[in-house]
Amino acid sequence: MTIDATGRRAQPELAYPEQYLRRLADELAAKFAGIFNRETVERYVLESYAALLRTATVKAHLATRTIHFATERLTALAQAKGALPVTGPEVLFVCEQNSGRSQMAAVLTEALSGGRIHVRSAGSMPAHELNPAVVEVMTEVGLDMSREFPKPLTDDVVQAADVVVTMGCGDACPIYPGKRYQDWELKDPNGQSIETVRQIRTEVEQRVRELLESLEVTPA
Repeated sequence: MTIDATGRRAQPELAYPEQYLRRLADELAAKFAGIFNRETVERYVLESYAALLRTATVKAHLATRTIHFATERLTALAQAKGALPVTGPEVLFVCEQNSGRSQMAAVLTEALSGGRIHVRSAGSMPAHELNPAVVEVMTEVGLDMSREFPKPLTDDVVQAADVVVTMGCGDACPIYPGKRYQDWELKDPNGQSIETVRQIRTEVEQRVRELLESLEVTPA
């Protein structure tokens, strides 16, 4: 059964600010055929592009990021609707800028769970790029963050999550019944020395290990 996320009809002949967005909509409409109608896919592609454009500093990365973000959002919505299978716990990490703490937590969770947990991260007010100090200290422990980027918090990824972990983002995250919420009090790495950022990394790792154990996933 085709799912329409909002029930609204999209306007005909949508304007695509970039030609690759039309191609992306074609690809995703085919990928999610039987789950979402064409109008829903187009709307998600254009909304994702517009959201990332607001914080983009280098447009060369915008195409790849839009593809990733739109695909992630549509997958999350399909899982929340029960139209796609969920193979393990879904964890969402949210902080204000999605450039430091939440990115650390997401990458560490992916690594320590060996992929047994599906991880997403987002920011209530996303930054332009990742914090360079965070990238550096994660690289020190062999974790590659080259494919990561700040993403805005959207309702669909919250709906899909089993556990939502917030880190200093206030009341920005919507509350859904049946979800498990945690708030981690962690120092913001923005503007901190590299030594302090290393300490934050260590604390994040410890909290991630505790989270994995609570989800009955033995850390690697």
